[in-house]
Amino acid sequence: MAPKANSTENRTRSSISIFIVICMCCFFYVLGAWQKSGFGKGDSIAVEITKRTDCSVLPNLNFETHHSGPKSTQVLSNPVKKFKPCHYRYTDYTPCQDQNRAMKFPRENMNYRERHCAPQNEKLYCLIPAPKGYVAPFPWPKSRDYVPYANVPYKSLTVEKAVQNWVQYEGNVFRFPGGGTQFPQGADKYIEQLASVIPIANGTVRTALDTGCGVASWGGYLLKRNVLAMSFAPRDSHEAQVQFALERGVPAVIGVLGTIKLPYPARAFDMAHCSRCLIPWGANNGMYMMEVDRVLRPGGYWILSGPPINWRTNYQAWQRTKEDLEAEQQKIEDVASLLCWDKVSEKGEIAIWRKRVNDMSCPNINEEDKLSKCLSTDPDAVWYEKMEACLTPLPQVNDPDEVSGGEIKTFPARLNSVPPRVSTNSIPGYTTESFQKDNNLWKKHVRAYKRVNKYLDSGRYRNIMDMNAGLGSFAAAIESPKLWVMNVVPTIADMGTLGAIYERGLIGIYHDWCEGFSTYPRTYDLMHANGVFTLYKNKCKMEDILLEMDRILRPEGAVIVRDHVDVLIKVKSIASGMRWNTRMVDHEDGPLVPEKVLFAVKQYWVAGENNKTATA
Repeated sequence: MAPKANSTENRTRSSISIFIVICMCCFFYVLGAWQKSGFGKGDSIAVEITKRTDCSVLPNLNFETHHSGPKSTQVLSNPVKKFKPCHYRYTDYTPCQDQNRAMKFPRENMNYRERHCAPQNEKLYCLIPAPKGYVAPFPWPKSRDYVPYANVPYKSLTVEKAVQNWVQYEGNVFRFPGGGTQFPQGADKYIEQLASVIPIANGTVRTALDTGCGVASWGGYLLKRNVLAMSFAPRDSHEAQVQFALERGVPAVIGVLGTIKLPYPARAFDMAHCSRCLIPWGANNGMYMMEVDRVLRPGGYWILSGPPINWRTNYQAWQRTKEDLEAEQQKIEDVASLLCWDKVSEKGEIAIWRKRVNDMSCPNINEEDKLSKCLSTDPDAVWYEKMEACLTPLPQVNDPDEVSGGEIKTFPARLNSVPPRVSTNSIPGYTTESFQKDNNLWKKHVRAYKRVNKYLDSGRYRNIMDMNAGLGSFAAAIESPKLWVMNVVPTIADMGTLGAIYERGLIGIYHDWCEGFSTYPRTYDLMHANGVFTLYKNKCKMEDILLEMDRILRPEGAVIVRDHVDVLIKVKSIASGMRWNTRMVDHEDGPLVPEKVLFAVKQYWVAGENNKTATA
């Protein structure tokens, strides 16, 4: 016999039931269509509740331009906590890459440029303001070439990189000609050179990693070839390079090859790239090349352009000795040989290697005196894990020609194909059947989202983040050249599914939502949070996560939160004090399903608009 619910539980359930009825009544009232619904007495109950309830919507035009459907209602019994704006000096605040905090850490191996998050007593409990004059970014693809000056008001790169054609300041906009240190004639011509060696055109290469990306022009121009590049660069003296990348609508994060492993799974990328990225590849016994080997897919390509390649011709221009450059290249060649990478091309200042397809074909694998194997049994366990000079073994194969980990289809076929990690039962709890069910479920969810947020796939939202991505099925359901999705797999998730996401031809990153994300403020247009607040219950404060979402989100950006109704009521309460306009709607299967969806839009406001700032 089931235990009886106590009186508190009964009251909670009654409140939730009334809340659902109120939301339904508001929907009909606003539409002006009080028709018989087939629920008998439900109609008269709804009319009576409507008479006693304020079914008004917060008066914000921007919310209406984003959304349609049922109107929201205020059912909050407790006073809403209002968050004040932070001081304008925090306009570009990055909580885990703060410049002042960084200088307290060792410079060896770029440790000071890695993640160093603010302790709890230094966290900001205020809203990060947009700079004065902030405007919505240009739509893609115009955004690739133009960024409003007011959004990223830093001209230093236009001076430092003037001869390299990175960025130019023209009136009230920055123009990005597509140049780079190693491709002053433009990224397009540079990529054409790479495509003469690497199968970029046929969908074999879909995911790429750009180390030391600058303003991410390489990744920006790969997009028209249907290649998604995960670009990263540190927050350093080249102010705002990653911020420029994201403002252009190109995937990027703040990051560096330093002392800890990259936040990506093993065998993730089809191609990795360094264009004069100044990473000492041969140093530390080849540790950085071994980390690239870990994240590179079997048979994937590594591109190195710039010093020391073609040193015989360029040593004087680079102001380095022949001996120094020759020794540097020899170290790189030695490590590549040790890893059984095949050098497939060296032309001019561009060298390209191809990773082995399995370990059976590499004689060095079992010679410990030459190459030590990593001791970790999980090559995807990387969050704050120390980087080491060791080889990450590939999954075993039965044939020298077999691709370790399984063959992957070309894109776009691989998007909805069962990922090898799933089909081989490498992720406990996931099967071919459960993958297909998950894929279909998210197609259904996205159709329901579009009925409320009519701009979801219109191009209005370019940079999208899925905060708890699972198998990446939300991203797959909205996949379009108009947008891209940063698929985040929380470090506390039950299963590490990020490898399967990459096998689908999508990109993503590991992250702990109790900490700040490795990005600048105002860099995403839409954030999707499925079960995030339930997942982090008792892990960190709900307002910490919501304030971080507010920091990441652009003014007039949208949020979709999917969770249990009692969780969403708390989220709605906090969000109402953050200058978000919110609306809760039922699950697409009806009002009796306890899972609901909260839609929100961040209001437009900027620094200095008669805002009383917090004292932080």
